[in-house]
Amino acid sequence: MSVLEVKNIRKSFDGKKHVLDGISFSLEKGESVAVIGSSGSGKTTLLRCLNFLERPGEGEIWVSGEMIFNAADPSTQKESQIRRKRLHFGLVFQNFNLFPQYTAKENVMLASRLLAKEREDYRSRKKAILKEIEEEAEELLAQVGLREKTALYPHQLSGGQCQRVAIARALALHPEILCFDEPTSALDPELTGEVLKVIRSLAEKKATMIIVTHEMAFARDVADRVIFMDEGVVVEEGPARQVIDTPAAERTRQFLARYSQEQL
Repeated sequence: MSVLEVKNIRKSFDGKKHVLDGISFSLEKGESVAVIGSSGSGKTTLLRCLNFLERPGEGEIWVSGEMIFNAADPSTQKESQIRRKRLHFGLVFQNFNLFPQYTAKENVMLASRLLAKEREDYRSRKKAILKEIEEEAEELLAQVGLREKTALYPHQLSGGQCQRVAIARALALHPEILCFDEPTSALDPELTGEVLKVIRSLAEKKATMIIVTHEMAFARDVADRVIFMDEGVVVEEGPARQVIDTPAAERTRQFLARYSQEQL
């Protein structure tokens, strides 16, 4: 059974042309899928729909065999349920979105602390629960190479370090699926390498991931599959090396040729 099934997702804004026009794909447990395509092809909107930051106008989203969204069924769209449904997905944005008033460790702990208050045993085990959350935050920051930076604030960290804090924050909620929205687009080449190293490590550990990226070499070498999107549709999908090295669709070939020329 697939961890994620996206079925015929459509999304438009203000009744204009569809930004997503019938997107369907699946994701297996432990699989990494890279989503590539030009700016405006719908990649970010797709991730925002999965995380309920946007609501599709049509289609269904299934996680582990459970339908968590059906555009035709209002009962799947209740605001009271949306926050819980978001927990299936850990989203890492382009621009970190860390809280500047909190340290790296506090940023990682924040959501877990809020959710802990809803636990039935929170009052009786508050001290132990908070200790567990703190220890896990420290372990996650060590995992992304920031063991010595836990007490620093975002303004004291480099862009690459901030993005690694954001990855640790996403991991803290134990999502079934990690989603990355061009996580290196705001970074210079040296800092880009730091972040890609962490994502590569997660792929080696068989984390289930969707990675929207403009790093073609990274997508080819790290992802299991690549989805190429253009004008809101999936143009081509297949094994990563096959799609990037020997694309079948003309639009994919044109995009990759243009990308290569831009890197010269």
